[in-house]
Amino acid sequence: MSHSIAVFPGSFDPLTIGHVSIVQRALPLFSKVVVGMGVNTTKKSMFAPEQRLAWIKGVFANEPRIEVVSFEGLTVDLCKRLNAQFILRGLRNGTDHDYERTIALMNRQLAGIETVFLPAEAHHAHISSTIVRELIANKADVAALVPMDISRTL
Repeated sequence: MSHSIAVFPGSFDPLTIGHVSIVQRALPLFSKVVVGMGVNTTKKSMFAPEQRLAWIKGVFANEPRIEVVSFEGLTVDLCKRLNAQFILRGLRNGTDHDYERTIALMNRQLAGIETVFLPAEAHHAHISSTIVRELIANKADVAALVPMDISRTL
């Protein structure tokens, strides 16, 4: 394995078991995976950036090849700063594929950075942060959809 670094960007509001699965399944492919928690100051999030960052760091605390950072701006700029050659994305369905493919092509044109897609596991394909937020807002139990560290603090 060469010294390859992948950035897995997202808002992770909140981190789901689907996100965790993508990162864990990508580990054999890269020497390091950086979970880049994007902070968009114009976007309203359910959970504060500090809370999301703490959750992500907690979930991956026992894996030295996973680094967790927060960032603002373009993912390709984060990649350049970290010397990462790849962007990692999970795909749940065809809609995700069409959307992510367009961004991947733009990122390659802008910065020469390739995107690696991993399909969601079948039993995670229905899980999204948007749906989890909706469930939380309506006081539903999301324990099966988020890592245990997170479900304990909700």
